[in-house]
This record gives sequence, structure tokens and C-alpha cells, in this order.
Amino acid sequence: MLKLVRAAGAVALLLGPLLGLAPAAAAEPATVFAAASLRNALEEAGRAFTAEGGGPVRTSYAASSALARQIEQGAPADLFASADLEWMDYLAARGLIRPETRVNLLGNRLVVVAPREARVGELAFTAEWFARALGPDGRLATGEVSTVPVGKYARAAFEALGVWPVLQPRLAQADNVRAALALVARGEAPLGVVYESDARSEPGVRIVGVFPAGSHPPVVYPFAVTAEARGEGGARFLAFLRSAAARPFFEAQGFSVIAAGTAGASQ
Repeated sequence: MLKLVRAAGAVALLLGPLLGLAPAAAAEPATVFAAASLRNALEEAGRAFTAEGGGPVRTSYAASSALARQIEQGAPADLFASADLEWMDYLAARGLIRPETRVNLLGNRLVVVAPREARVGELAFTAEWFARALGPDGRLATGEVSTVPVGKYARAAFEALGVWPVLQPRLAQADNVRAALALVARGEAPLGVVYESDARSEPGVRIVGVFPAGSHPPVVYPFAVTAEARGEGGARFLAFLRSAAARPFFEAQGFSVIAAGTAGASQ
């Protein structure tokens, strides 16, 4: 019997690589630093990856700006997923990612949300509409407009639409997009600017309008393995995220998957 067990083990070791299976000992963990808007999709994808023998996935979510600076300061991340190109470029310029692994994986849309039960008329991207919807004292929640990607996109859109001078003093600027979303869901802000994927994740809000695509830079999520990644866990998880198996997790949350999936700076 012992001989049979040993023989079976030897066969598994020989066939495992051919079948795409890795021995349990080789399933290295992946520590992922990801934009807050990716939380729901990555949690689902991480569970599927682990269930298929890919190893544990450890995640840290925050604004891309905060995460990039943490990596710059030596935080132990294996994979970085940003909500805009700028913060990935920031790490690339400092030699803190592996450029050959960089891929623009996802797209998203910028939307205006209101509390689920709020009575807000049909959205018009005018100063008058926003003033009416916000009321005399209400604020519009979004990310910090100089560093947090969603806030930067929001500012660009408001400037392009000619309403920035009116809305700038009415902003409630949050540390990340999920914090801004929470302000609207709790009724503390009558309007917010977030990503479509965030709006879908929160039953306490509803989308009242989508920004015209040309009013702001495209919302693109670049992913890359960090220069100081330990082992191959981050690279293996990224390969899974780029596969057809992961696509439903992103699309269910409202992301668009960028099919090209080519690596390189600012693609």
C-alpha cells in the first residue's frame, strides 16, 4: 500500500504542471494593494483564485494615491491596482513596478448618485440643476480632487462642463471613493460623484446620471506586479485576473474589461 501511495504522489507531481495545478507548498500568497472601488470584484476573484489552488490573497484597499505612497515608503505589496494611470506612472518613474507586467485591465464610468429615496429630477449638467438638487446647504461628495482619482475625474468633468466655479465650494472631499459613497448612502450628502461599479455595490444610492465620456479622461485601471514582490503570488493572481475566468467578477460590478490587455506604460 505504501508503494501505491508513493507512486500516486509521483504521478501527481509529474502531471500537475501539465494540468495547470500547483502543489500546495508552491501556492504563495499574494498581497494586493488596490483602489477602493475594486473591493467587491477583487474579493470575489480572490476567493475563486484561492479555491482553485492559487494560494491566499491578502488585500488592502484605499485611494490609489495613498497606496502608491505606501509602496514608495516600503509597504510589502506584491500587486498594485490603481484607479488611474497617474499613480501607476508615479511608481513606474521610481522603479517600483515591473514594467513588463503592467496592463490596463479595466474601465469604468463616472456617475452622479443620490440617496435611494431622494426626489431628484432628471439630471442636467448645469449649475442651476446642481444648485437646486443640493439645496441651500447640501454638499456634493467625491474624492479629494487633487489626489484621489475619482475626485480628479470629477474635477475634470466639472471644468469641461463649465460648472466647476459653482461646485468647487460645495464639495465634500473624501479620502477615497467608498468614503464618498457612504456619505450619500447615509444621507449626509444629497449628491455624489463615484464610479458606476461603486453605485452598483451600494443599495442605499441610485444613479441619477452618467457623465458624458468626453468630459473627462477615460477611467482606466492599470495593474502591475511591484518591483519588490516576494515570490510569484502577485504575478499568478494577475494572470488569473487577466483570464476569462475572472471576467464575470468585474462585469457583474459594472467594470468593462479592456480586452487588449497589453503591457506597457500609460497604455
